[in-house]
Amino acid sequence: MNRRLDPSDEDLVARIRDQASDKVEAFETLITRHQRRVRTNCRHLTRAPQDADDLAQEVFVKAWFGLARFEGRSSFRTWIERVKINHCLNYIEKRAGKRFVDIDETDGHAPPPEMRVPPEAEQAIHRQEQRRLIGELLDELPDTLRVPLIMREIDQMPYQDIAERLNLSLSAVKMRIKRGREIFRGRYEARVDREAARL
Repeated sequence: MNRRLDPSDEDLVARIRDQASDKVEAFETLITRHQRRVRTNCRHLTRAPQDADDLAQEVFVKAWFGLARFEGRSSFRTWIERVKINHCLNYIEKRAGKRFVDIDETDGHAPPPEMRVPPEAEQAIHRQEQRRLIGELLDELPDTLRVPLIMREIDQMPYQDIAERLNLSLSAVKMRIKRGREIFRGRYEARVDREAARL
């Protein structure tokens, strides 16, 4: 009974692919479940908050028409994340009029240690402020570092998949992610220290 009230992603995908009478409602349920994450990731991947809603909508349109090719070897969530990444990378390439530049062309800001935000004060208001700060700091990173970092840390993609999608060597991907983490962590800690000094 509960399963019927709250079907899994796989059940919903099966209904859509089987052309069930409620296939549109099934897809709307998938959108409701995944839209916020897709929209947030579109915003961070592209650094285009004004286009995030449109990009997310385009991702789901592509998913609707691409479900016939979805073989179910991965979860729907993993699949929609790949659709989203491909769509956002295409957007970035079109906007820039070029492919990803080499890491040596990045802005050279200070490097310190890793993207993981320390699990300290996790109260509701503080969490919201942390999310805002994380978004700002991700936006400051150049595409060459931000994109692979998000693919790894937020989308949990394997390094090899990131390398293949970005047409980079595995070592280049690992180096960019490491550098992105270092810059992110250094800037995060510097910002937190500045805020603490003002109190």
